[in-house]
Amino acid sequence: MPTEKDFQIAPIVPESVIHNTKALSNLQALTASIFGAAAGILGLESYGGFLFYFVFTILTTVLFYTIRVAPTSTKAGHSLFDTSRYFRTQYEFWAGGLFTGLAGYILTWTLFYGLVRA
Repeated sequence: MPTEKDFQIAPIVPESVIHNTKALSNLQALTASIFGAAAGILGLESYGGFLFYFVFTILTTVLFYTIRVAPTSTKAGHSLFDTSRYFRTQYEFWAGGLFTGLAGYILTWTLFYGLVRA
């Protein structure tokens, strides 16, 4: 159990970082399914469907950063794209969700494509 002195030396609480990571992961999984349904309804195929996923996943991450992370991070004196206050690494925040939601995206993409085109 960390002591008060430990929190003063390193003010990042591991439980909060884990919670933030889970919240971002849940958001990315949910939006991947929604984007898969949208791509299937639009009838996207091949590279267009994957490009749709990557563009909108990056857009979702940027919006999450703009709304939730950036306002408090810049007030605390961190640089513009520094996410170390809330997440372990910048890679985990910016690119971690690109491939974790891909399976759910493909599943709902093919499901809705088959339902609409059948």
